[in-house]
Formats: sequence, C-alpha cells, structure tokens
Amino acid sequence: MTKKMDRRSFLKVGGAAAGAAVATINAEAIPLVGESLLNDNEKSFSASHFGAVVTHTRNSRFESVTPFEGDEHPVTLIEGLAARTYAKDRIMYPCVRESYLKNGYKSDKTKRGSDKFVRVSWETAYDLIANELKRVYKNYGADSVYGGSYGWFCVGSLNNPQALLGRMLGIAGGYTSRTCTYSTHAIRQITPYVTGTDESTAPATVYPVIIENSECIVFWGADPINTNQIAWGVPDHQSYTYMKELKEAAKKRNIKFYIIDPVYNNTGMYFGAEHIQIRPTTDVAMMLGMANYLFTENLYSKEFVDKYTTGFEEFRKYLVGESEDMVAKTPAWASKICGVPEDVIKMLAKEFVSKRTMLMGGWGTQRAHHGEQPNWMLITLASMIGQVGLPGGGYGMNYHYSDGGVPMPAAATGNALSDKPLNGSVGAVADAENVAASPGLSGISINSKIDGPWKQRKINVIPVSRIVECLENPGKEYNFDGKAYKYPDIKMAYWAGGNPFHHHQDRNRMVKAWQKLDTFVVNECFWTATARMADIVLPATTEQERNDITKSHSNSYIFAMKQVVKPVGEATDDFDIFVNILRRFGANEVLAFTEGKTKMEWVESFYEESYTKATKSGVKMLPFKEFWEKGFVKFETPESAKKFVKHGKFRQNPVVNRLGTPSGKIEIFSKKIAGYNYKECKGHPMWFEPMEWLGSSVAKEFPLNLISPHPKYRLHSQLNNTWIRDLEEVDGREPIWMHPKDAAKRGIQNGDIVRVFNKRGQVLAGAVVTEAVMQGVVRMQEGAWYDPAEPGKVGTLCRHGDVNVLIPDVGTSELAQGNQATALVEIEKFKGEVPEIGIFKAPKIKGI
Repeated sequence: MTKKMDRRSFLKVGGAAAGAAVATINAEAIPLVGESLLNDNEKSFSASHFGAVVTHTRNSRFESVTPFEGDEHPVTLIEGLAARTYAKDRIMYPCVRESYLKNGYKSDKTKRGSDKFVRVSWETAYDLIANELKRVYKNYGADSVYGGSYGWFCVGSLNNPQALLGRMLGIAGGYTSRTCTYSTHAIRQITPYVTGTDESTAPATVYPVIIENSECIVFWGADPINTNQIAWGVPDHQSYTYMKELKEAAKKRNIKFYIIDPVYNNTGMYFGAEHIQIRPTTDVAMMLGMANYLFTENLYSKEFVDKYTTGFEEFRKYLVGESEDMVAKTPAWASKICGVPEDVIKMLAKEFVSKRTMLMGGWGTQRAHHGEQPNWMLITLASMIGQVGLPGGGYGMNYHYSDGGVPMPAAATGNALSDKPLNGSVGAVADAENVAASPGLSGISINSKIDGPWKQRKINVIPVSRIVECLENPGKEYNFDGKAYKYPDIKMAYWAGGNPFHHHQDRNRMVKAWQKLDTFVVNECFWTATARMADIVLPATTEQERNDITKSHSNSYIFAMKQVVKPVGEATDDFDIFVNILRRFGANEVLAFTEGKTKMEWVESFYEESYTKATKSGVKMLPFKEFWEKGFVKFETPESAKKFVKHGKFRQNPVVNRLGTPSGKIEIFSKKIAGYNYKECKGHPMWFEPMEWLGSSVAKEFPLNLISPHPKYRLHSQLNNTWIRDLEEVDGREPIWMHPKDAAKRGIQNGDIVRVFNKRGQVLAGAVVTEAVMQGVVRMQEGAWYDPAEPGKVGTLCRHGDVNVLIPDVGTSELAQGNQATALVEIEKFKGEVPEIGIFKAPKIKGI
C-alpha cells in the first residue's frame, strides 16, 4: 500500500528540489494537486493604510482581498496586500553583513550596500544586537543610539514598529528619537505661532457645509482625489462620497473651481477646475501680489483684520514696500516671479473676495526651501479676504489627507464644535451635549507602566529630516523652533517599519553619512535599499501575518486585524523580536515591555478600554468576542458634526473663544518669531528666494524644475515591489512628466528612457510627454525604490528612478528645519543599453 504524502512531507520535498541559493518566497513549494483547490476559500478580516478588507485564503495561501462593505470607494492599492506577502524580495531569515559578522562594529563601513549577507540563527542575531547596544550605552551613552525610526508600515494599535522600537530602546538604556514628520515638518512648526494649533491636523470646515455654501473652491498645491486614497489610520474613503456630492452641487450652484499648481492633477481633472500654472516654490509671491492688490484697491476686509488678527501693520509696511527690501509686492512684481499673468492675479483676488471662497491648501508647498512661509501667507490671505469662520469660506490645510473635511464621530470635549483636534481626528469635533461619543482606540505606548530605571530616562530628540546632518556633524550647534541644540554623536541606529533610503533627500550624501555609523540594524519584510545598507537584518511579519486591532481615521470604525496566514520563512513579529532582545538585558526589562500580557491580551485590552468608555457614554459596542468574529464595530456620525465650521466659534466671540496664540488672535505678525532673529524666518510672512528655482542662477545649468508629489499607485515606497507598479511605470522605470516643448528641445519622445541629473546625482526614468505639466517643470513621484547600479558607491546611477537622489537635503529654515521636495535638473535621452532593474529580487545569501 502506498503511503499517502501529507502536506508537510510534500513541502520538504518541494523545498529540497527547489534549491536555496536565493532567499525568496519561491523556495517554498505549495501543493500542486489535491482537493484543496476545490475547497471554499477561508475568509477573514484585516485592515491597512489603504483601507479595510475581507481577506481570502486557499491552500494556506493569502490569495486576494475584497473591499470592506463600509468602504463605498475602495482603491486599487488594496490589491497589493496579497502580492507583497509573497514578493520575490521577502526577507526570509535573519542575516548579517559578512564583514560585520567577522569584525563587528570595526567592520569596513564602505561595504554597506555591496557586501554579501550571511544567514544566521535568531539567537545569534539577538546576541549581536544586545551586545552592541550594551557596548554603545557603556562607552558613549544613550544619546548615541538612534531609534528615531520613521515610516508608515502598520496601522495596528499593538504592532506599530516605531512605538515598539522606542519602547524597547527606552527600557534597554535609552536612545535619541525624532520630532516632526517629513510630510508636515514646516507647517506643524509655523502654524501654532499663527493660529495656535498645528493646521496640518486641525479640524477643517466639513464637506456638507462646503457643498451648501461655498461658491469658489481653490485647490492650492493640493490633490485630494489622489492623496485621500491612504490615511495614517485606516481610510474609509468617505471624502470621495462627499466629493461626488460636491461635483453634483457645483452643476446646480455654478461653483467655481481653481487649481493653482504646476501640474493639472487628478483633482483638477475631476472637478473641471481652471488651471492656474505657477512656477514651483513661488506661491508666496503670488499670494503677496494678491494681498497687495486687495489692500491698495481697498477690497480687503478691514473689519476682520482689525477684530480677529494682530500685527497687520507690520505686514502692511512690507507689502507696500515701506520695510525690509523696500519693494512693493504688486501683482506685476509677483507675476515676474511666479509666472502667473498680472491680470490673472488681480482677477483671482477680486473673485475670492466677491464669492464665498474656500482655500484648500496642500502640504506640497511647505516641502520647499522656506516652507514655513506658504501656509502662514495662505492664512494671512484668507484673513484679508475676511471669510474665516463663515460657512463655506476661509481656509483648510488637510482636505487632501486622511478624509479631511469629513464629519466624524469624536469623543465629547464639553466645548461644542471646538476648533481643536481630538485624538488625531481631522474632522469635526462633536457637540458634547447632543452627541453620543465615539470612544476612540488607544495603542501601545513607548512608555511602560512598570516601575524601573527606564521611568527616569529622558529621550533626546532631533528634527526628523536632519538625521544626515546629525551624522555628519556630531556636537554641532543648530537652531530649531526658537532654541539652540547640539547634535548627538550617533554610533548605532535601529530602524523598524520605515525606509529612510526612500524618504530622505540627497541619496549620495546619505550613503556617505551612513558610513559613520558603527552599527545599523533593520527590522524589515523586504529587501529594500535600507535593508541592503544594514549590518543586521531581521525578517519581520507583514500586517496580514499577525493579529492586531485598529480604527478608521474618521473614528467611524474599530477594525479587527486577523492573522490571515502564517509568517513566511522565519519572519517574526516586531513585538517578539524586541522581547527576545530584552531577554539579553534581564527579566525585569522583559516584564516592563510586555507588562505581563500576551499579544492577544494587549489587543483585547485596547478594545476593552474603548468598550468601557462607550458604555459610560451610552454608546453600544459588541463584546470583544463578537467584535472579533464580525471584524468591525461602527459608530454613527451625529448630525451636529455635519455643521462644523472651522473657526466658527472664534468668529462669533473671539474673546471667549480665543485661539491658542499669545494674543488669542490670528498672528499675521508674531513677536515670538521676530524675537528669534532668524535670517530666513522673520516676524511676518515674506518672500524668500529659494535655493533652487526657475529664477535662480542654478537654472542656467539645470533649467528644469523637478517636483515630487505623492504617488498614485503606492503609499510612498510601499507596494512598489508588487505588480501594481506595472500600472504606471515606463519600461520598469518611474515615469517623469515633461511638457512637449521641453521634450522636443531634447529629442525626447513619449516612452523614452531618460537620464535625469544634477550635481547631487543621476537617475533613470521613463518619459511621459504631456501638456498636463507646465513648460519648464517636470514631475516625478516620490517613492520609487532606490536601485543603485553600483550599490554603496557614491554618485552611481539609480536604475529605477528614486527622485530623492536629486533633491537637496537642506533645512527649510532655522525655525522648522524641514525637508524639501523640489530641485533643478537637466534631462537627456539615455544612450546605450538600458540596465536591468535589480532591487526587486532578494540578494544571494551565504549559508543557505
């Protein structure tokens, strides 16, 4: 009788036959025959930065997803969840760079990126990391360990890699962390001085109010149709429902739409907006020209400015040329800088004051040299228009982010329709007297509740976008937000859930700076450029390979995140990785990290905390077991939340409802900022010439202004290693949009592979010739994976199209020290044989 082969035996045979020279998912065989192909697929529930989903598993394989029933506008990005689970570049085993395995922190740092990796056991990897942490703590102190890991991977309340990493390092001995974000660095630093809150997350006037009242809507450097695909929490895409309603209302009420941007983007096309082409990084000049016209023609709202703002007189002197550079900021002056015709600047100014106008500002304008100025000036312009606090008028700076402008259920504050954000919500705050509150959802903290020496440790921080400058200049003094600091001497860096060799600027400078680190450790799922630059690489699970809990960014849902399949290879949860590292420190450290709970006990505790809050406020929630079975619980949005007007209460009574500024008003002139005596950020909004723009001397050698907006088919760099990239790439390269005249001048045709370059570096890209981008400007999305032709070599060609190879790494100003997203470049048709892409395949690993 023939013995029936079970699945485990089949896998062993399949794996042996496949060989193991390369550590990829293909090394694990799957059953090719059997009844399992005919069985019904197993359904479960999960969530991501792209939306909530029902998962489908067959043959023990995560095969596909279908959208969550509550998501009326699911996006293409969810299709990548199953694909990335089995990507060819999955990290299967703990690996150590060969030179580091032999020589430890004394290894040859110039081999990072080019050195071979060696497979090691988990125990060996844990020992190496723990011993190195102990060495650095002993010899250099806690500040020399950088745990400022930044990234978007995982929406879970438990498995957030950055929180877990900070928790582990804080318990082990301390670390240096980071403050601010690459997305909002300048806006979140400047706007608290102007309106008393971080306008990047402050509640915006909700869409129902806009639909009913707005007569003119301006998308200023914003593309909400594209960027609302994703969210920091889980998007439920309610903003798309409201945008459809807005488009229908526009037909009935003749709402006028404008898009002020170098590119005619997705949002402009959807609403049929009139395109105002503006040179990159010149938005402040255009706004000043409008403000000058409103003032000199006596069209501005003197009543609003006098009652609700402070410091206008100081700004007025600059505006009419009585201070600073002694130049009047007329529409003619502005036109020469921004490229918008003088008569158009005047026309827009008159239209904005004659109609109920909503200025929807994006974050793109602040990711530039002197990026503090555009948002400050937008608020100033809105104040002069005088509609701030009126239904459908004023400004908002997060309509493009995480369903901004959507009415949301939120915890009661006792301050009806407060202007202040709650629990990270970007929608309306509910009226405490009339609304049943959403309980929200907590998550694991970087701080343990268990007593120990970690309770007394103070965590040093640096601005997130200054990490390379920090590595280059240990001990250097720098200014930030009104104070002077010194960069720590970083010896060891640990990253989890992020990809700095994507999101940071000036890649070649970064490669060189990274050689200063003694040790670089990475928890990763994939062989990203960051993982390949590491000394120790630990394979982490994806969101669908572990259990967790999360909520929608709108606070409308709490979602279960159920494990769909077992982890591939030896992939391990970040939680377990950090527990095992702390075991090398002691039992007390492990207890401090876990607080005596298993992972599922943590998940249940987060839900129970919300359940208790809901019960006290009269909100119905399912018991945990029923919730876990169903996959979600929903909270209704109260009608009162659909009436929220940004600064509405402030406008009704600015004395009782003071803003959080020293004056309690909108500060067009800030005494605090003026007191810092910064050269590149004065006491009121101003035009500062950027380091690189079409009017600079650099443009003679590099005459094209490159902009790098958020991508359409990925979240930053996430999903770039799946088939979804094929929806947009040109012959495997990141597309770059060029105006037909710019392309013709260089002999470039649609579909050509081109070399994009400046003094910082060079990348390949695929040309897309289109009139959607203005002449003199080229558009290349951020997030394409860095694929160096000669890994680890400074100046080498990026074969795939990482735009941040070309972007300068220079702070926005002394105030915010933010990052930039534009550069001047030149483009030429690539000559010779086009090199093969190498980044999406796992490297060969020794020892397997």
